[in-house]
Amino acid sequence: MVPSAAFLSLQPPPLRFSKSPTACMAAAPACLGFKNLLETYAVSVQRAEGRALNVPLLASARLDGVENVAVRVELRNGCVGWGESPAEDQAAALAAVAVACRALLESPGKSLAIVLAEIGGMLPGHSFASVRAGIEMALIDAVANSIGVPLWRLFGGFSNAITTDITIPIVSPTEAAELASKYRVQGFKHLKLKVGKNLSADIEVLKAIRTVHPDCLFILDANEGYSSEEAIQVLQKLHEMEVTPILFEQPVHRDDWKGLGHVSRVARTKYGVSVAADESCRSLDDVKKIVKEDLAHVVNIKLAKMGVIGALEIIDLARDSGLDLMIGGMVETRLAMGFAGHLAAGLGCFKFIDLDTPLLLAEDPVLGGYEVCGPVYKFTNTRGHGGFLHWDNIC
Repeated sequence: MVPSAAFLSLQPPPLRFSKSPTACMAAAPACLGFKNLLETYAVSVQRAEGRALNVPLLASARLDGVENVAVRVELRNGCVGWGESPAEDQAAALAAVAVACRALLESPGKSLAIVLAEIGGMLPGHSFASVRAGIEMALIDAVANSIGVPLWRLFGGFSNAITTDITIPIVSPTEAAELASKYRVQGFKHLKLKVGKNLSADIEVLKAIRTVHPDCLFILDANEGYSSEEAIQVLQKLHEMEVTPILFEQPVHRDDWKGLGHVSRVARTKYGVSVAADESCRSLDDVKKIVKEDLAHVVNIKLAKMGVIGALEIIDLARDSGLDLMIGGMVETRLAMGFAGHLAAGLGCFKFIDLDTPLLLAEDPVLGGYEVCGPVYKFTNTRGHGGFLHWDNIC
């Protein structure tokens, strides 16, 4: 869907951030520095463009490939920033990015806060979140490059490294065991297992993985695949196997709030397992509902489903409310994952990190950026998120 002229005429919504003194933990001054930058940095864009970003995936990923949109923003001082929008409909995403890029060119001298608010106004809500995130990433990256600061430091400076899990898709027990064995050698201790299609098959896969990687820690991701009764059955069968997942992600349909709350209560009280809301967590209002009704223990932050500014709002609310945080992503390259990784490292508040999709790509189109050593991502660049593309090679 392409934003209409009506979107362009919307008044920009105010940016809302928690004023809690604990919002940025030990690195509060640096995090507040980013918020100050929103008001003090005057944005002047001379070029902004989106192009198709297509990358094949490994066969084990069980997907054909990435068909996303890369975003490049160049400021008048020559500094460039890069973003990425995962796209269900690439043509529609390209059209929406083009509208936002034209708007950036028409906003010289406005503060970063105002420009980001205007982008939020013309690309509102969940349906435009992915495009909004790509534009926000590129603009913030360009500004960070302009002031000579790496994003992890701009977002709080807690650390310059993170450790991610890695995903095993829905495959046969034999294939799952082969992948788990390979990941064990590579140093991965946290395995995220896609489940929810077939209860019996899921249990057989778990048994096979446990055989070859007995010390691994499991995250179960049902992707809305179970009823609440089935989800509890899985936990009971794992309990009988003396296996306790460290997290059970989105066990039921995103609109089954009653089922989510029921599974969360049983999982925590009977099995000692935390439950995460992923698809059920797409907006600030969703998180307010989760907090008010005690529906989950963890919320999964994905920039592509809530935008960068929306994610920061949700992070503040979740931390103030005592929820644990997970950070994940869609099927994205190291452009988007690099930005998310810098955010996670800088804030230092994420208990679960699931930023593995670049490891599942058959090719890496991104130059520079973070260094990879097994499950560890190290952010050694001196400014921005450090990743970039050969723009002339992107169609």
